[in-house]
Amino acid sequence: MTARVVAGKATPRGRFPHVKVAGGFVFVSGTSSRRPDNTIAGASVDALGTTSLDIREQTKAVIENISDILQSVGCGLTDLVQVTTYLTNMNDFGGYNAVYGDFFDESGPTRTTVAVHQLPHPHLLIEMQAVAILRKEAQP
Repeated sequence: MTARVVAGKATPRGRFPHVKVAGGFVFVSGTSSRRPDNTIAGASVDALGTTSLDIREQTKAVIENISDILQSVGCGLTDLVQVTTYLTNMNDFGGYNAVYGDFFDESGPTRTTVAVHQLPHPHLLIEMQAVAILRKEAQP
């Protein structure tokens, strides 16, 4: 088994890896739109303190973060077999679903989407975890 924290990605907010390879599968921990500097893609606060949160931008950033994590072990989005998505508000489902459809179609990974009370930061609207199959050429 191989587990790693991926350089250039936001540091996990706990003692766990971004990714673990075991038994021919790649397991990606819950991933958000956090950037390495801890800012959040799709979240902004103006000079008056008004917060703006964009589910489309956050969804795109989450999927791109998962792609980067998969690339660190020689895989890509096409290797995904299962995705679980956590939304803090099901009213965001339409925007999330539209962006998800830019990356995947009916031949993509199986998917489950659930609503959760909150995520580890109040500006996070979405988190995704994923399972991929390890490409033969990427296996040790």
